[in-house]
Amino acid sequence: MKHELSRRKFIGTVSAATLGVAATNFGSVFAKTSTTTDKLAILGGDPVRQKDKSWPKWPAIAVDDNVVATVEQTLRSGAWVRFDAGPQRVSQFEKEFAAMLGAKHCVTTGAGTQSLQICVEALGIAPGDEVITSPYTDFGTIAAILCARALPVMVDLDRDSFQLDPALVEKRINANTKAIMPVHIMGQACDMDSIMAIGKKYNLPIIEDACQAHLAEYRGKKLGTVGLLGCFSHQGSKVIGCGEGGSIVGDDDALMEQIFTVMNKGASRQGVSERIGNKCRMHELEGALLVSQLATAKDRWKLRDDNAKYLNSKLKACPGLIPQKLYPGFESGAWWLYAMSYRKEHFNNVSRSVFMKALAAEGISFSSYIRTGLQNEPWVDHMLGLKVYRQNYAPSRLKQYREELPLAVCDKICNEEMLIFNGRSTLLATKADMDDVVNAVMKLYENKAQLATVTV
Repeated sequence: MKHELSRRKFIGTVSAATLGVAATNFGSVFAKTSTTTDKLAILGGDPVRQKDKSWPKWPAIAVDDNVVATVEQTLRSGAWVRFDAGPQRVSQFEKEFAAMLGAKHCVTTGAGTQSLQICVEALGIAPGDEVITSPYTDFGTIAAILCARALPVMVDLDRDSFQLDPALVEKRINANTKAIMPVHIMGQACDMDSIMAIGKKYNLPIIEDACQAHLAEYRGKKLGTVGLLGCFSHQGSKVIGCGEGGSIVGDDDALMEQIFTVMNKGASRQGVSERIGNKCRMHELEGALLVSQLATAKDRWKLRDDNAKYLNSKLKACPGLIPQKLYPGFESGAWWLYAMSYRKEHFNNVSRSVFMKALAAEGISFSSYIRTGLQNEPWVDHMLGLKVYRQNYAPSRLKQYREELPLAVCDKICNEEMLIFNGRSTLLATKADMDDVVNAVMKLYENKAQLATVTV
């Protein structure tokens, strides 16, 4: 085999188990052939993936005749508000999405950020309270806590999973902690066994930020249904999206009625104005886009999951590019993004930026995702300067808050190690396309001496 197989044929045929062994001795496995090109494309060689190859387009690939017909019917009906007499697409989506996830109830909103904010409000979290969450997320996670004038307490990450480190979560709990908001970053599960155990120990509700994690599974349950409440984004880039939109799922009847009331500007289903709430209703055209995608969403989720697991098995051959760690209990991911950790010591200490440019020259584009951890952004100074925070938190607490902001692991992930590609569309391609990804990575790994000569 070592005398006859090119890299491409090897990657396409050998088992994951063999790849693990091969990782220790690439030179004896990837034999040179007359068709093998070792010169890196960034240095003038032929790229692994030719420019005429394309990836599936998102969200276009999710739009079929049924989606178009459902939206057109809703548009022509004139029933554009969820309370109008007509098709009732929003209510239909709430019922069907809840059933798909195995939840008793679903309430839709105008955005994933609104979903998180509504949960915070419905649970009575207010100035003087604290919510523990991740610094490595969309700012909407933090904004949902800030809008209640509560304190978003960010803790550092597990380096390999990019998720909250549960051991650090427990250290940040105090008498004012009112909830934990784990973020299933990239669409894969946090260490929910540990987080749920901490929640139970301290009697703290778990609000799952599952905005990227539609249909992902953990110990037989869909993400978003493990904690007390689960929040989803249906923004246009998400794997079940409608431009802008969100949803909340839960099993507690009384709490979910309060969720609806807060979403509906404080008015109950009976039309009685009961409490503080903003108007966060989803409109019927968004509901039509969403409900019409559900028939095919599972097929796309399964294809993404299969391709992601295929890549995970193949990339074991490269010690310098490590796929996102998946915790015990993980069954399937949403794979909104496919994430990896770049370890430059396995690439002759070539920087991540040079690696990405060399990989792009081979026809495979990765990016670094979040530019910086949210603990480093200007909102922190803005928040700490507000009168409401100075009045509701002791000076010693605010001083401690700032002192705890350096989060070294998050900074290392952002500045040096994180690599991602767009899972929502790229993972809908073929196995041959996945092989292009692996072959490009392996070409750079095998020729890291060349890579070290690249100047950009």
